[in-house]
Amino acid sequence: MSPIGVFDSGVGGITVLNALKKTFPNENFLYLGDTARLPYGTKSPKTVLKYLTQNVNYLKHFDVKAIVVACNSASTVLSGEQNFGVPLYGVIKPGAKAAYSATRNKRVGILGTRTTVQSQVYVKALREFDSDIFTVQQACPLLVPLVEEGWESEEVTERIISKYISPLKKHHIDTLILGCTHYPVLKQTIQKIVGPEIKLIDSADAIAYDLANDIQQGFIASSNESEGRIDMLATDDGDFFHKIASKLISPHTINTWSMADLRQTPAKRTYENV
Repeated sequence: MSPIGVFDSGVGGITVLNALKKTFPNENFLYLGDTARLPYGTKSPKTVLKYLTQNVNYLKHFDVKAIVVACNSASTVLSGEQNFGVPLYGVIKPGAKAAYSATRNKRVGILGTRTTVQSQVYVKALREFDSDIFTVQQACPLLVPLVEEGWESEEVTERIISKYISPLKKHHIDTLILGCTHYPVLKQTIQKIVGPEIKLIDSADAIAYDLANDIQQGFIASSNESEGRIDMLATDDGDFFHKIASKLISPHTINTWSMADLRQTPAKRTYENV
């Protein structure tokens, strides 16, 4: 059965993969971590679009039936006018919809990479639901490297998060969007800093809901496998990536690891032969 492709610049998209695997235990998943070009959040929209296009085209060689763009920075360059020949699911609109549904006082904070914050995509998406929603954004460029280093529990990470969140507190937000798929790894620390009264939003569950709806309606074929596989590709081979990815995917198991050279076309093969 054809897999569902998932990609991110690094390990952050595994937070989305976990939610997908929980919702679709019988589906096969093929994850691409573009670790050689990490991070995306400091790159220009033109560069990010080039990366997205290359990743999508590479995954299509594995006969994927859908691709989840598990990266907020890459999702900022998606538009309805693009046609990649395979259904693409970004994280922005599902996350904005979840925040709109969660807020009680219409005051929403947004944490993101510089690319995501500068694009204003969450601000625009929220105002499509309600033009009266107040938003305040904060770019957090140091958080992705900290997650990639596996430092989510370090004291320095908590201090950095506190510094980023401090300017948001005066705006009396009641909802905070984790506008990067790396940030849910830091969710426990972020919740500790903002307090239990602020609802944290990540897009993973919302994407799973959208995908489930399309499978239910027959837009995407469902799998009849008894237990789906998880196969992992990375553009830069490294034991440390394997270690962090394996920790984040737990309790699920990664079946295979492979290197991906995006400059070359992989041999035509079915997913079962990956």
